[in-house]
Amino acid sequence: MLPSPFQFERPSTIADAVRAVGDSGDSMFYAGGTELLLALKMRVIRADRLIDIKGIPGLDCIAVNDVNEIEIGARCTHKKISGDPIIREHVPALASLCAEVANIRVRNVGTIGGNLCFGEPHADPPAMLAALNARLVLEGSSGTREIHADDFIQSEMETVREPDELLRLIVFPRPAGPVTYRRFKHGERPSVNVAMAWSLNADGNTIKSARVRAGALGSRPQPLPAVESALRNVAVAEARRAIETALPDALDQLEVNADRHGGSDYKRHLAGVLLLRNADEAVIAGGSWLK
Repeated sequence: MLPSPFQFERPSTIADAVRAVGDSGDSMFYAGGTELLLALKMRVIRADRLIDIKGIPGLDCIAVNDVNEIEIGARCTHKKISGDPIIREHVPALASLCAEVANIRVRNVGTIGGNLCFGEPHADPPAMLAALNARLVLEGSSGTREIHADDFIQSEMETVREPDELLRLIVFPRPAGPVTYRRFKHGERPSVNVAMAWSLNADGNTIKSARVRAGALGSRPQPLPAVESALRNVAVAEARRAIETALPDALDQLEVNADRHGGSDYKRHLAGVLLLRNADEAVIAGGSWLK
C-alpha cells in the first residue's frame, strides 16, 4: 500500500522547520523515517506535508559541554552514536545499545530523536536515557523547553511533544559510575529491558545513588524506587545482595501489560533476571571505574 499524497519541504534552519510545520495541522517532521514511512504506507497516520530536517546543520553533533554534560543531537543515527568516541568512552553501554537496535538498515538511517518521538513501548533507548537522567530539548513556536526523559513518553505512541515542536538535543550528566543495560527480545524489539546507572563515591567503593528503569513492560519506562533506595550508600560488593532483598517488592510495584511478548508474570520475572544481570556487570565495572 502507498501513502496518501503529500508535499515535501526541506528547510535549512530550525526556525523555518518549526514555521513550516505550524502552517499546516497535518505536517510532520521527517529525518530517518524508519517508523514514520511505514506508518504512512499502512495509512495508520496521515500527513499532507513532510518537513525534512536532514539538511539542518547542528542536529547530528555529539559533544561534552562546559558543565560536564554529554549532548547528543536528535538527528544522530544509531550507527553514529554506536561508533562515537565520546559515547564509547563515557557511556559504552549506550554505544552497545545503539549497535544492536533493530537491524542494520534501521541503525544506518534511524535517529535517536525519531525513536523517542514515536513513543514505541518496545524500544531500546527510552529506558537507558531515563536511567541516565537525560533531558530533552524541544524547539517550537512558543520557544525552547526541556523535558526530563522520565516525563517525555506519556503512553503508547504518545509523548508530550507538541506537533510544532522539534526535538533538538538530548542532554545528560557525564556518568559518575557504571552504566549497564540488558534486554530480552523476540525479533527486533525488546520484550523487556532494564537500564541502571550508578554514581560512586570518590574511592569507587560505595554507591552514592542509583537510577534504575525497566522498559517494555507497560507504555513507558518505569523506575524501581525500592531498588534505588536499597542501593543508596551501599558498598559496591554488596550491591547484588541489596537488590535481591528489595527485588520482590520492587517487581510487585511495576505496571505490566500482557502482550505478544509475554504474560505479565513472565515479563515481571524477566525484569528481575535482567536487573540482577545488570548488577553483576556493574559490580565488575565498578571495580575498575576510577582506574
